[in-house]
Amino acid sequence: MDTTEVEAVLDRLLGGLPSPPTAREEIRVWARSGVERLHLADGTSVVFKYAEGPFMNEHAALDVAEHAGLPVPGRLGAVRSRDLLGMLLDDLGPVIREATDQEGAAWAVAVHRVGETGSLPVVDAQGLAAMPGRMLDRFRRLDLADPMREAAQALDKVASRRAEGAESPPFGLCHSEWHPTSLHVGHGGVHLLDFARAFRGPGLLDLASWHGTLDKPDIERLTSLIEDYLKAGGPASAAEERGGLPAARWALGWHRVWAADWFTYQLTIGWADGAEEAWTTAITRHLTEAVDLLG
Repeated sequence: MDTTEVEAVLDRLLGGLPSPPTAREEIRVWARSGVERLHLADGTSVVFKYAEGPFMNEHAALDVAEHAGLPVPGRLGAVRSRDLLGMLLDDLGPVIREATDQEGAAWAVAVHRVGETGSLPVVDAQGLAAMPGRMLDRFRRLDLADPMREAAQALDKVASRRAEGAESPPFGLCHSEWHPTSLHVGHGGVHLLDFARAFRGPGLLDLASWHGTLDKPDIERLTSLIEDYLKAGGPASAAEERGGLPAARWALGWHRVWAADWFTYQLTIGWADGAEEAWTTAITRHLTEAVDLLG
């Protein structure tokens, strides 16, 4: 990331603050985005969040969420240059505990009820079904061979059938990276964070995302989370079979495909930063798991 661009965007944002910053504190900084706390001369603080590339539309997603009444951080300013989005956000303070599965399910219900998503991307049955073929095209361009290609080919053969039911409720605003860290449980209550890759699509993908992808897919665990989702007011169809598969199996399979598609896209734009082998290993694992779940 170009630190000069980060500083330029921050300079443009600082004009809207009541007092200048006296110190900057890194909260989380990655290769393509970062979150910092700015301590101001009047004793208050704000959060500076910046990101590039595919993460540059979070301000639009936050507008959608706020308009729908979801508790997201207040935005004090946003600047988007050609290569970077910078935002000043209310400082929510420290997290006092991790969100529970029941809270994750309940807040997911609220997120998925949002039907007006403006210019956010849409991931429907057609969009899901296109992912394996799109990955095959990328593998050819990147000269990546088996077993990724074999797994993507197997998925491409069943994709249209398995994508059926994608638009069944819940179908609305999707966070896309729904994890316990997406809920900030602080002294001021619960706030929803990190909508950088939000889209309109099947809410079951969010539920499949909640427990992460480092462990093997756990159908029983996701089934339990779906039950919590129903208890919190989610639509009954969330537990119904789709694409010829039980809901939890369908969701885990397509979430693995979605994750692999995201990794392959990052390879095409040069974001692997010398870690291509680790990324291709992750893609292979996700696709192999998806074949087991969807095939």
